[in-house]
Amino acid sequence: MQNERQPLYIQIQDYFKDQIRSGQLKADDKIPTEKELMQQFKVSRITVAVALGQLAKEGWLYRIPGRGSFVKEMVREPHGGSPASSASQLQDARGYGALQTTRDGAADEAANAGLTEGGKKKKIVLIIPTLGDFFAIRLISGINEVLIRQGYQLHVALSNNSIETEKSLIWECLSTGTAGLIIFPSDAETYNEEILALKMRNDPFVLIDRYFAGVETNFVCTDSLEGAKLGLHHLWELGHRNIAICSDTPLPTITVEDRITGYMEGLKQKGAMINPALILTDFKVDYTRIKEEDPLYRFIRSQMATAYITLNARLGVYIFNIAKQIGLKVPEDISILTFDDPSSGYDEFGFFSHISQSEVTMGREAAEILIRLLEDPEPGVKYSKIVMKPELVERSSTGRVQT
Repeated sequence: MQNERQPLYIQIQDYFKDQIRSGQLKADDKIPTEKELMQQFKVSRITVAVALGQLAKEGWLYRIPGRGSFVKEMVREPHGGSPASSASQLQDARGYGALQTTRDGAADEAANAGLTEGGKKKKIVLIIPTLGDFFAIRLISGINEVLIRQGYQLHVALSNNSIETEKSLIWECLSTGTAGLIIFPSDAETYNEEILALKMRNDPFVLIDRYFAGVETNFVCTDSLEGAKLGLHHLWELGHRNIAICSDTPLPTITVEDRITGYMEGLKQKGAMINPALILTDFKVDYTRIKEEDPLYRFIRSQMATAYITLNARLGVYIFNIAKQIGLKVPEDISILTFDDPSSGYDEFGFFSHISQSEVTMGREAAEILIRLLEDPEPGVKYSKIVMKPELVERSSTGRVQT
């Protein structure tokens, strides 16, 4: 290494630049994996990710999701220290990475989709787990409304709730001319290191629907803790005392934790004991079918709970279908209150009582934060952290407890 006092990620960058300049690494050579580099340089994975990300952004490397990082073919090296490659490169004023065409001169469609006159990148990508409910559709509507008004194009990429897919999508977006990212993080026990690397590189991105505890980022979400309290208070006022709260995944995401905490605090405020048997979070729901041997099915059949708070809309509909199969009526036999509205919202007669997160507004707020990052960057400005107030919407799926 040239200077041991330099930050470790810069030392790694300089090492590969020297290897490429000297010809020891040639065009299209594959560099070692992140794990191998961690061992070689005795650094964390985040440090390696930041180093490789910067090398790719400067044009020394290119990345193929799922295969690794490779040396980019160079024609010359300008005084700025960043190589010129036989791929054409267009970079915006903030330096958020190159828009490139392939070495044979053919235009890369994904990159060109992000260009307007003057080479300014206009492609925004929303990375979201699924499009499985109307929550996502309303979220996209709000985002798109703002982006269209500002002349940006919205592209949607599905992570399928996989943190590995999410990582690959982030890399792909950075290498194909994306101006900025809006990320709805996947359910996972640990934070996505690629998102942390975005933060360290000061790349423009906004988290939506959730935040990373202890990590300073731009985000927009709803107060999940308060939302759970609202739901519990509503059911309590209807006379329910055996109120279950139910998740469809055992993964302890910050959103799940906040809602469970709100549920427990709500019970404490009522002077009620917390019954752990009514906190249903230790199983994964298979939405493709209803099976009598599943733990959730058996629990509903036992009628231990007279009311359910579900942590998403899809789960509320699933519980409704289980109850129907068992022969229980909603809300006569059990009440169901969901986070988010399972209905389209195009009519006034939705069935499910729910905690509204105002998804359209959430999407607008996230897009407006990102636009400010892109259009009017001010170094040193504090992060935008918007926590929206949830609203209780009373409909037909909740009713007074039957005595």
